[in-house]
Amino acid sequence: MSKLRELAIRLAGFSASTVAGFLVDNLVLWVCSTYLFKGTYFREVILSPTISFEFAVITNFLIAYYFVWKDRVSSRTVRSFFRHLGGYNLSSVGGFIVKLGVLMGIKQMLGWNIVFCNMLAVCVSGSLNFVLNEWVVFGKRKKKNGAA
Repeated sequence: MSKLRELAIRLAGFSASTVAGFLVDNLVLWVCSTYLFKGTYFREVILSPTISFEFAVITNFLIAYYFVWKDRVSSRTVRSFFRHLGGYNLSSVGGFIVKLGVLMGIKQMLGWNIVFCNMLAVCVSGSLNFVLNEWVVFGKRKKKNGAA
């Protein structure tokens, strides 16, 4: 399979996992903010979205680990799982911070509606997350000398 085709297939899988994460994020956010943590600003606006974001990250990671980049995971061990999860989580948090920065920058510079700013910011952060996953979190590892 050509490298470009392989990359396109991974991008499609990554995009599908992002949709799944979006759905999980919104469902968990709704449950947390409506039933579990209703009543204070901190619990509804800070705690609930943080928890829902992490659920979405875990959902996205499971899809990435077992489907999108499954051929890049050389051994299915507990250590490998948590090593990849840690890297994935860090790249997702980094992407989220980039998204907020881009969103705020576009809003400040152009004064556009926040939804349009968010759409552009998601494109930028989503691209960054894909690149980080393709070449860092699930990047091909060079074999050490003597390894078969």
